Amino acid sequence: MNTLLLQIMAAGLPLLGGCGWMLTREIRRQDRLAARFASVQGSSRRRTVAEVRASDSSPLPLRLIALLGTTIARSGLLSTSTVANLEQTLISAGFRQGGNGLGLFVGFKLLFLLCLPVGTMAILHNFNFSMIVHHMILAASAVLGLLMPDYGVRWMRKRYLASVQRGLPDALDMMVICSEAGLGLEPSITRVAQEIASAHAAVANELALTANELRITTDTRTALINAGTRTGLESIKRLGSTLVQTMQYGTPLSQALRTLSAEMRQEMLTAFEEKAARLPVLLTVPMILFILPCVFLVVGGPAMIQVLAVMSH
Repeated sequence: MNTLLLQIMAAGLPLLGGCGWMLTREIRRQDRLAARFASVQGSSRRRTVAEVRASDSSPLPLRLIALLGTTIARSGLLSTSTVANLEQTLISAGFRQGGNGLGLFVGFKLLFLLCLPVGTMAILHNFNFSMIVHHMILAASAVLGLLMPDYGVRWMRKRYLASVQRGLPDALDMMVICSEAGLGLEPSITRVAQEIASAHAAVANELALTANELRITTDTRTALINAGTRTGLESIKRLGSTLVQTMQYGTPLSQALRTLSAEMRQEMLTAFEEKAARLPVLLTVPMILFILPCVFLVVGGPAMIQVLAVMSH
């Protein structure tokens, strides 16, 4: 076993070193191209590139993993539909990382797939398992390493969508104030995204993306519908449909937003009431396991002690 571990490490370290050297060279080449492009475009463009580089100031290991995952995703090993589904899942989870979300996801899957079995093998070296059990544990660790990023993204997506759902009614109330103050749709969304960022960052992120799409596209309906497509939330889809109908039929924007906000708050209150109604059922099993034995012990304990004392005599 020790010889096998040494052979795997001897074969894997040069491979990992070569991949790291190639990825580092590719990142440096991209940095040189960005700097050259900035110098050609002038001072205003240099500031823009500097801002972009500052916004993507992730550590070098993360950039290496992202570049490796992007290379694998674009190599043809993954189908176009698989890549599209992964990108949509990552976008709905709020995991974008400057456009490197897919690369980080695929890179971490590969990293866990390789590193977790190696670490498991090093741990199993201290135990005397049979060969079959040893291989089964290694296979299970490989499968776990392959699935860990999926579980992580699923948890992030659930948490992100819950944050968006929780902060959307407050954002709608602020949009009502902006619309009643005379602001249009796009300025209202931009202002709300700026003001609500400290309280609800997820909602501010989605509103900012929608405002950017409204600036660069001439089809307002598509930009509003895309807001619901990104997250998949029914409330965001309803908001987009409401705004589209308001623009199409000329109905008052503030009244539509106020009604939609009241409906969302009522739905949140109904969901809380449903959770509260399930609490007695959920508390039944803990009560039987932990509370009733203590009650029986307190009530019947003295009688059992007396019975045991009488029987001992």
